[in-house]
Amino acid sequence: MNFPGLPLLLQSIVSGILMGGVYSLVAIGLTLIFGVMQIINFAHGSLMMLGMFTTYWLYVLMGVDPYLSLLFSIPICFVLGLLIERFLITPVLDAPAHNQLLLTLGLSLFIENLALFLWSPNFRTLDIPYLQTAVTVGTVMISFPKLVAFFFALLLTAFLYYFLKNTDLGKAIRAASMEREGALTVGINLRWVYCLAFGIGTACVGAAGTLSAPFFYVNPSVGGIFVITAYVVVVFGGMGNFIGALVGGLIIGVAESVGAAFFPGQLKKFIIYFIFILILLFKPEGIFGRRSE
Repeated sequence: MNFPGLPLLLQSIVSGILMGGVYSLVAIGLTLIFGVMQIINFAHGSLMMLGMFTTYWLYVLMGVDPYLSLLFSIPICFVLGLLIERFLITPVLDAPAHNQLLLTLGLSLFIENLALFLWSPNFRTLDIPYLQTAVTVGTVMISFPKLVAFFFALLLTAFLYYFLKNTDLGKAIRAASMEREGALTVGINLRWVYCLAFGIGTACVGAAGTLSAPFFYVNPSVGGIFVITAYVVVVFGGMGNFIGALVGGLIIGVAESVGAAFFPGQLKKFIIYFIFILILLFKPEGIFGRRSE
């Protein structure tokens, strides 16, 4: 174990907060789907990978700026989420939970292997000159693409929160997550709400993929790295809890980054899984509880 000095510790905390914003966006999509539909979507990471490849190919083939590609990746992933929910998830909504898990796991394997077939397992990166810069504050160096990703993630999260709190569709989604029978009584179409929630959750993870592409490698298996962390975030904040996913993402991001300063190589994940085990043992409902916002 290494004992970093104060400058390295500050650097780790700042980097962790920035990365935590992306984790929050991934986890919010995951927790929205669970909060409304009570389904754990194992294909979430694979759908994020598609968002990353959308950004990559738009830049390589058409020269579209990675952040402008949000205008493409968000609606593409939203429509893909609608189709997945309508044709794959709807038939198993009333099936046992293990059938739902196996379906989303199978979907994840299908998407990843299709990507392997189409694009090979090669690791790809975006080489964009203006993103190779960093902002220096004292002894802390802030990666520009991570800073942009953090603010975009917070902006999208704030927009989604406003949508859920202040629009009729958002209120219908919240009503369906809190009291299904009551939602049916007042005339809410649950099938449409489920479809919309899955589409929004997929759009969130697609946006996270786009925001990650400028500073992370792109390949067919990359989604697994993010989705495992997102599950930790969701459990930490409380399954189905919007605010818990946001705060949990920031905390887990800092924990991972600080862990990298103390532990070498892949052991940096140790602190995340240690937190995960503690939460499961002592507060399985999560820090903020299992309440959908």
